[in-house]
Amino acid sequence: MSAVSMVYLSLFITAFVAATLFPLSSEALLATLLYQDYSPVLLWLAATSGNTLGSCLNWYLGKQCLHWQDKKWFPVKPAQLERAQHHFQRYGLFSLLFAWLPLIGDPLTLIAGVMRVSFWKFLLLVALGKSLRYALVIYITLQALN
Repeated sequence: MSAVSMVYLSLFITAFVAATLFPLSSEALLATLLYQDYSPVLLWLAATSGNTLGSCLNWYLGKQCLHWQDKKWFPVKPAQLERAQHHFQRYGLFSLLFAWLPLIGDPLTLIAGVMRVSFWKFLLLVALGKSLRYALVIYITLQALN
């Protein structure tokens, strides 16, 4: 694999991990790579696809976690789960457009899995929100560089 390919792969992996419940940001790496004159389109594709797939992992984990909700060691109490589900229902499916937001985005994608949101609806809304966010980050960064 070429060094250039490794750059895009590293952004993909960073964006993937950033979308999970691990605290990590991909925007700084994206801006750095733009400064180093890598292709904005390929960076956008790598960041968007990695971050969207990371959110898909959260959705899957949320969907699977209910299998263990009756275990003593399960970290979420029934009342907490019910409250989270109520908030999700209150703000609706389109709240997934904001899955890119810090602090609330990652848990939101997990709750979508718990709520058994259709994967295809989930994927469409999350990918749309994340792709627009990365496009905006690229646009602002390129404006600052010029």
